[in-house]
Amino acid sequence: LQSIKKSAIKISLDDFGTGYSSLSLLKNLPIDELKIDKVFVDDILENEVSKNMVKSILNIGKNFDLHVVVEGVETKEQVSVMKRLDCKIFQGYYFAKPMKSKQLYEFIKNNLSSI
Repeated sequence: LQSIKKSAIKISLDDFGTGYSSLSLLKNLPIDELKIDKVFVDDILENEVSKNMVKSILNIGKNFDLHVVVEGVETKEQVSVMKRLDCKIFQGYYFAKPMKSKQLYEFIKNNLSSI
């Protein structure tokens, strides 16, 4: 990973907060970005624990000078909550479903002014 990082390639730690992710990874890995797993987003409107987990992970990212992406955003209400938590980068079906490269090109071309 160190040699990849030296090549100016950014490294993202996916599904942070689940599985084998731990705080020691933040200390030991040369990462640039955390991606908060959608499991915390799914019930964020009704579950204060999920909201606090997202808030905590956002703060951890800020303290480690990392970009933080929230995965699995599917509703306007979830976007609103995330914005109130000071999240700036979102990913999910609310914005677009997965697409092939040609579709992505057209999507970007048609939505460039709103991106």
